[in-house]
Amino acid sequence: MSGLLVTGTSSDAGKSLVVTGLCRALSRRGLSVAPYKAQNMSNHSMVCRDGAEIGRAQYLQAQAAGVEATSAMNPVLLKPGSDRRAHVVVRGRPAGTLMAGEYATGRAHLAQAAFAAFEELAAEHDVVVCEGAGSPAEINLRAGDYVNLGLAQRFSLPTVLVGDIDRGGVLAALYGTWALVSDADRPLLAAYLINKFRGDASVLEPGLAEITRRTGMPSLGVLPWLQDVWLDSEDSLSMGAWGDPDDGVPSERRLSVAVVRLPRTSNGTDVDALAAEPGVDVRVTVDADAVREADLVVLPGSRATTSDLAWLRRTGLADVVIDRASRGAPVLGICGGYQMLLDQIVDEGVEGDAAEGSESASPTTVAGLGLLPGRVVFHEDKVLARPSGTWRGHPVEGYEIHHGVVAPSGGEDFPGGHAVGEVRGSIWHGTLECDDYRRALLADVAATTGARWTAVARAAPFAARREGMIDILADALERHADVDAIIDLTRENR
Repeated sequence: MSGLLVTGTSSDAGKSLVVTGLCRALSRRGLSVAPYKAQNMSNHSMVCRDGAEIGRAQYLQAQAAGVEATSAMNPVLLKPGSDRRAHVVVRGRPAGTLMAGEYATGRAHLAQAAFAAFEELAAEHDVVVCEGAGSPAEINLRAGDYVNLGLAQRFSLPTVLVGDIDRGGVLAALYGTWALVSDADRPLLAAYLINKFRGDASVLEPGLAEITRRTGMPSLGVLPWLQDVWLDSEDSLSMGAWGDPDDGVPSERRLSVAVVRLPRTSNGTDVDALAAEPGVDVRVTVDADAVREADLVVLPGSRATTSDLAWLRRTGLADVVIDRASRGAPVLGICGGYQMLLDQIVDEGVEGDAAEGSESASPTTVAGLGLLPGRVVFHEDKVLARPSGTWRGHPVEGYEIHHGVVAPSGGEDFPGGHAVGEVRGSIWHGTLECDDYRRALLADVAATTGARWTAVARAAPFAARREGMIDILADALERHADVDAIIDLTRENR
């Protein structure tokens, strides 16, 4: 088996970015590379060409590696439906639920699926670049672990520890991680990498030398803070982070978009392409005034439609959205957000609904916002698809991940849904990445609101921007990290 595990001193240390950059850097060198994450806990997912559902990060890493994404790259996906329950996806298909009390002890069957997927990838590729989850120092979970050092032990994978210096205390985090793991696991920690550094890296040298002296782990380098790099994340915290306020478009020609931060937002990556568009200011918010005054309001996907709709009503934001519709101000609902705009939501006993569902275990009917005629019925069977169509002559494609089936009872056709006036809804995710469609939609919003925004002719396509960011990551690794040493590590367990 040829591979390595990239893990971190904490969540958001930069594991996903490092794996993405490594996949591109190793691919450039002619190696056949596959990304892999044994278990991902995220409500941001993607549908592969074969209809399998995996985490967005692994789908992007496959793109970086230049290979087709498959379910083996993220064999276990946990999608939190509440604070105590997660819906399980195994090899791209729904596989029940996992309660909080079962997390440490009830995952043996998931480990088996994860290990089999790794073996499958290892047999097909030169190198498998594995991404850990959280931190390997979560010793309370070690007994049932199969995504961090449990995986590394199973396949004798050298492990690279990524430390986030921007948080502060990175040297303590590196040493503390090494000290906390068991004597049996410690030899797997082969090297470390500092991430998100700003300034002159030479000031770190005494500290890095001491970490190496105490732990035996060599430093692989110090990666700089990459201000302009935002890739598909595993949570909604960086939703809309692709924006550039210094994009050269003057204030009087800008368009404002308010994205409602729902408690259970899913696939928040839908709005990244809006944020990347020059002259478009995206604010992810729960502020009523921002929702009221924006040129466009987006209700994004939700992991728990009826629960988030109830929250929308409690906060008063539902009334703000209804008021916008009454005065002809643009509203866009995507998947769960689309479902909220309908007259009625019916859950036929789908527990928590594995895509955007209610919290009830028995059939329930909930009134929607009543802004689009029709209703949605949640069924047990999950829809996973890669649809396409057109809007006003522009090609549109997206992906579907949902249990709720919408039945419109009026309105006009809209890609993946329907519309009434300036209220539009689509069950499709990812459509806003289609450049011509996105710009036509924004131009329509600008015309409706009187904004002076127009598309910038020189603006790069969104797909090209994403590719460019992957290359920036690979370039940073080549420039600031010892990629040859990393390749040598992968060969040690062949």
